[in-house]
Amino acid sequence: EATVYEAIERMSEKHIGALVVLSGGELLVGIITERDYARKVILKGRQSRDTRVSEIMSTPVFYVTPETNIDECMRVRTSRLVRQLPVLEGESVVGMISMGDIVKWIISSHEQTIHQLENYIGGTYPG
Repeated sequence: EATVYEAIERMSEKHIGALVVLSGGELLVGIITERDYARKVILKGRQSRDTRVSEIMSTPVFYVTPETNIDECMRVRTSRLVRQLPVLEGESVVGMISMGDIVKWIISSHEQTIHQLENYIGGTYPG
């Protein structure tokens, strides 16, 4: 089982803020975030090399599926106060949606709407 030090090192190398924790390499059992590290290791004076991921991981894990729309992702994220949402297809983790991913999608969607309205007002809207 991995130590918190190993998990934080991997997050740092990959420039990410969370890792899913899998049992048997497949079954999602938890998530460890930089926030977990700060609150459950640093603030409590624990040693990351001596602390196991399972001791501080967040459970239960709130997740979405590939069919979940952005509005529902935002609802889950804000109601559960989580920044990352694993994407599960059946019991397999197939991705991760971050707060940044959601914000980028919303901005892109608004930009498209603005562009369509500008074209409509300017008389160049198709149709």
